[in-house]
Order: sequence, then structure tokens, then C-alpha cells
Amino acid sequence: MKLIKTYSIIIVCSVILSVFLFIVFKLVIEKKLNPYPSDIIQEYKNKTGNEFDKRPRFKVYEDLIKDNPNVMVSVPPESYLINVNYKIKNNVFPLSGVSNVLTINCNENGYYSTHLSDRYGFNNIDKEWDAKEIEYLLVGDSFIHGACVKRPDDASSVLRKISNRSVLNLGYRGNGPITQYASLKEYMPKNVKNILWFYFEENDISDIKLEIKKPRLKMYLDDKNYILNLKSKQDSINQLHKKRIEKNIIEKKLLDKYWESYYSTKKKILRFIRLNQFKRFVFYITNKEIKNNDNLALSKFEETLVAAKQLADKNGSNFYFIYLVAYHRYKSPINSHKYKENYPKIIKIVNSLGIPIIDTTIELFSKTDDPLMFFPFREYGHYNVEGYKKLSELIYKRVN
Repeated sequence: MKLIKTYSIIIVCSVILSVFLFIVFKLVIEKKLNPYPSDIIQEYKNKTGNEFDKRPRFKVYEDLIKDNPNVMVSVPPESYLINVNYKIKNNVFPLSGVSNVLTINCNENGYYSTHLSDRYGFNNIDKEWDAKEIEYLLVGDSFIHGACVKRPDDASSVLRKISNRSVLNLGYRGNGPITQYASLKEYMPKNVKNILWFYFEENDISDIKLEIKKPRLKMYLDDKNYILNLKSKQDSINQLHKKRIEKNIIEKKLLDKYWESYYSTKKKILRFIRLNQFKRFVFYITNKEIKNNDNLALSKFEETLVAAKQLADKNGSNFYFIYLVAYHRYKSPINSHKYKENYPKIIKIVNSLGIPIIDTTIELFSKTDDPLMFFPFREYGHYNVEGYKKLSELIYKRVN
């Protein structure tokens, strides 16, 4: 009995020591999301000759608006889902940004990505809306919105260039599957040949968990005839976003300070001591409620995809599903376990619906010995210029 107790203690201590060593490895070898570490700043300067823009986004906004009043920060639809105090006024629930303004997005590559928004607040050349036929219509989240690169390096711009066809982009940062479906219902033209539905493995399932709790957004899914006619309400959307930015500028400053503190060395050490990542991993794999919520979200995802496919069929459009790979799949096993677990389930759902799949896991990332080359400075984030280029080339090859 005493021997068993001794062995048990040794095993427990070994497990704890292994976990600590693993996290030490992650802290030392794997660079965390610390915005703008010194080696990256220097690497950017060496490659471009330019200084890395270290300003927080609100400061960029304040600097630009001094000389150009026609500037706005991108305001994602999800911000109205998270804000429990937000109430629908005049039947307006924004699915896009402010129209015809220089829109500030994000910085992962040393510079802030900006774009001139179109008549409905999306990241498009405005004349695309007047095309006789739209070859490709894209719906997705920040990856499709164009984070964090400028034109012509975003996915829709590259696809437009290599195909020499009209491309319309309805993507916006923070969008989940139901928001994407709502965007199709509100903004999809009749003359669309191919609809490209983008799924991002890291957060689309968690997004849908939030979306199904919002009755106004869920109405798009529950009622096939439900529509707010947002195309005719862009002025109201513009005013709503502008008031939100003015009201929340102080909150945004506080948020930037929060993340600066979060990624400080002190906070990293504290998270390491507390085994935060390991505890989240154990909590996920042992919590039945989370598993049940995941199953519900997967069911709603399938329902959403069915509705989107029916919408495409009714419109006479081809429908493609593009599976986007996340950074943590190749860099952080603990952080990637949730979507790796969901991956075969998602693929099975899409296959069961007879929807063609473009799977970047197999068709792009597995074909290189260095998957991290497609991310900014090989760090966590969206795809870099090369990543968007390869993604667009893959789509053009598969769809045509």
C-alpha cells in the first residue's frame, strides 16, 4: 500500500512537472501575441525600410481625422450582439460598416490596413455593384473583410485580378455563420454566378453560439421571408456607427490599455503560474454542458448552411464552401483541440449537403513544409499577403 502511494505521488509530480515544462517551452520558444515585439519591429524595418506603426487603432483614427473628416473605424456587426443594451431602432441591424469612407481596420503586418468602403459599407470597389454579372460573391468574417492587408492584397482583390472578373465582398470582421446568411439575404444581387462561403475553424462555432441567443438576428434563420431592407437604410446605419464610435472612444482606449497589460511579461508569468491554458483545456474536455452547446451550435450551423444553399439555388448561383485554417492548428496544440475535434464534423455536414468543399487544410497548408509562412511574421493572426494570394489562387483554380 505504501509503495502504491509513493508511485502515485511520483506520477502526480511528474505530470505537474511535465505541464510546467511544456508551458515554459511555449513561453520561451513560442512567441505569444505580444503586439509588436522588438525583433518583429526590426524585421519589418529591414525588409521595407519603414517604421513599424505601433500606434493603437484609436490613435490612428484621431490622427487621420484631423486632416480628413471622412474617416471611420470599422465597426463589426458582432459589437451589436455583444452589447446587451443595444436595441433595434427604425428596424436597423447593421451588417456592414459606414459607406464611402476611409475605413481603418487592423495592423498585423507593420502597417494599418485601410480601405475606401463602398456604397453599403463593405470593402469593395464601388462600381462592382453595377456589374452585369458577379463572378464571385464572398461571405465570411475578418479574413474576407480584408484583415490586415490593404488592397490589392486582400482575397477578393487578388481573385478579381487573376480572374479579370467582377468580385463582390460581403465579408466583415466578427461575422459568424448566421450573420453571413443574413448578409446574403440583405445584399446578394440576382446576377451572381458563384457564392463562396468561408468558414473559419477557430471561432465560427463559438460565434454561432452567440448569434442564436439574439432574436433579431436569429429571425433571419427562422423566417425565410424576413428581411430589413438594409440597402435602403444606409444613412441610418452610418449614423448609428458614428454615434457608437463617438460614445465608445474612451472604452476603446481602455481596451487597448487592457491588451497592452494582458500581453505584458508580468501577466504572462502569472498565467503560466496559474496554468491557465491547461486548466481551460481540462475544463473543455470534462465539461458536458460545453459539449452539449457545441452539438447545438453544430446543428444550427447545418441549418444555416442548408438555408444559405437554398438561397443560392433560388438565385441560380453555384455554392462553394471554403474551410479556412487557423494559426493554432500548427503552433499550439492546447489551443487548437476544440476546432480539430469539430473539423471532421463540419466536413461531414458539408459533404452530406452535396456542397463542393475547398479545404485549405488539405489543399494549401498540408502542401507546404512551413505552414506558418502564411501568417504575419509567423505569428498569430490573419493570413499575410502571401497567404491571401495562395488562398485566392486555390479558389480560382477550383471554381473555374
